[in-house]
Amino acid sequence: MTKIATGGHPDLKMVNPAAAAIDIGSTMHMAAVSPEACETPVRAFGTFTQDLQDLADWFKACGVTSVAMESTGVYWIPAFEVLEARGFNVILVNARYAKNVPGRKTDVSDAGWLRQLHSYGLLRGSFRPEAEIATLRAYLRQRERLVEYAAAHIQHMQKALMEMNLQLHHVVSDITGATGMRIIRAIVAGERDPEVLAAFRDIRCHSSIDVIKAALVGNDRDEHIFALTQSLDLYDFYQGKIEDCDRKLETAVAALTVKADGDIPTLPKARIKRKQVNAPSFDVRAALYGVLGTDLTQIHGLGPSLALKLVAECGTDLLAWKSAKHFTSWLCLAPGNKISGGKLLSSRTRRSSSRAAALLRLAATTIGRSDTALGAFYRRLSFRIGKQKAVTATARKIAVLFYNAVRFGMIYRDPGAAAYEEGHRYRVLANLQRRAKTLGFALEPLPDTEAVS
Repeated sequence: MTKIATGGHPDLKMVNPAAAAIDIGSTMHMAAVSPEACETPVRAFGTFTQDLQDLADWFKACGVTSVAMESTGVYWIPAFEVLEARGFNVILVNARYAKNVPGRKTDVSDAGWLRQLHSYGLLRGSFRPEAEIATLRAYLRQRERLVEYAAAHIQHMQKALMEMNLQLHHVVSDITGATGMRIIRAIVAGERDPEVLAAFRDIRCHSSIDVIKAALVGNDRDEHIFALTQSLDLYDFYQGKIEDCDRKLETAVAALTVKADGDIPTLPKARIKRKQVNAPSFDVRAALYGVLGTDLTQIHGLGPSLALKLVAECGTDLLAWKSAKHFTSWLCLAPGNKISGGKLLSSRTRRSSSRAAALLRLAATTIGRSDTALGAFYRRLSFRIGKQKAVTATARKIAVLFYNAVRFGMIYRDPGAAAYEEGHRYRVLANLQRRAKTLGFALEPLPDTEAVS
């Protein structure tokens, strides 16, 4: 009798016969290769650098060419980088798409199941940007953390001032502005006279000297001065670190592969001349324009800093997505499509932890009150379906504009809110006329009548 092999899938075509997989852990990685390549197809490896080098050597000895691993925390990053540097084709898999079959769950079975799925080409790799974009993204995320740390010490300074009953934050819009920082530094240096402190008022400050002087009458207990001094020192320390990060960012942007071919036109006039809060110290807009050949800030809602963050998250070519629809689907900004038995079960937008999607939602929120086509679109949807869904829909529109600008060099020109409202009115009338015609009626405009006084 012929022995029948079990566990195979004759109906599926083997796509990656030299596939391997790794079940990522914090202290141990479980790796699996094809049973035909090794007598012990599943082995455990540590997480030290030498262990990862031994893992790569074992894969080489087994003839592995492609490796799949799940994105578990940050534990996958060292293994990914070591294997990629050794010449393997490594894909990062979303754990949601590689769930194990029902039954006992172990690291061994997870690694074997992941390898089997990968060998049949049933796994899709998550998007991972190129090395130069990954470097830019790392610097930007580090800068975001530094800004958060500095913001905490701004709150500490404000608390110390409140404990001294110095109502500085009530008379200046930002205590880290020109007026606020001059006064705080003078207090730390030993100045206590309200009249002298009020004289540090910047000419652009809306509050008068008398109002500021009245707000700076308080107590000067030693413990509060000490807390204010330390908070100021820590704030200055993080400002210095942010400046160091800006220099690294400037170098990373300059090192990006220039996408623009030939001579590019002169940089268009900036829509907003006011400098954004916590923006990098170099000219981000000009730097991005030199790389992309298009000004992303012409899209309403995208300032220089936000445009730089989007480029750092998505790249400078967007070739990973075939169309704008694929791009918005990856961002989880497009409606879902759960269909069973020919019936639409749900069209809800999937939840996402994507930083790019969060940035686009932020951009959509900021343009809600603007006199632009996107602002009119947001207000119309907000009135009809609510603000939350309107933010998602507007963020999707901005994502499409961003995709077309980066991928195809599209130059965006805002038609204005009035032009959008007129276009919407035309579409509504055309739809009504079409529906009336199907029912055997014809629409006619009302005759102009004189207003009744």
